[in-house]
Amino acid sequence: MNSSKKNQKPRTIDKRIICKTIQMALILMVVMTNYALGQQQKENQEIAKTETTMKTFVIERIIPGAGNLTAEQLKGISQTSCTVLEEMGPKIKWQHSYVTGDKVYCVYNAKNKELVEEHAQKGGFPANSINEVATVISPATANE
Repeated sequence: MNSSKKNQKPRTIDKRIICKTIQMALILMVVMTNYALGQQQKENQEIAKTETTMKTFVIERIIPGAGNLTAEQLKGISQTSCTVLEEMGPKIKWQHSYVTGDKVYCVYNAKNKELVEEHAQKGGFPANSINEVATVISPATANE
């Protein structure tokens, strides 16, 4: 063994360098987290802005025997609707539907009536009438 290697002391890492490295890594993590949160907040604001500019529509769908559809059939219809909505993007949103004997009444939020018509066409659903909601009243309206 070489005598010069024998006499060398093992190299030690300066504790200050380790602390600075850890400090920089933590700062970088905070900056990245804040950036990600800011992007998410921006996306949420865009969605909220889109939702507040959307109109509400009630769609009447004449479907003979709708009230007798099985849970599995209703699930399939719902899945088809959701798939089409996902493809169409955030300018149209399904709120809920009421299933009666021979009709289904759906409540949607959309930028315009044409989007509701497009959803029905793409999903293969009837849209026998599409009406924009002018206002909503409830028992609370009597007390206002």
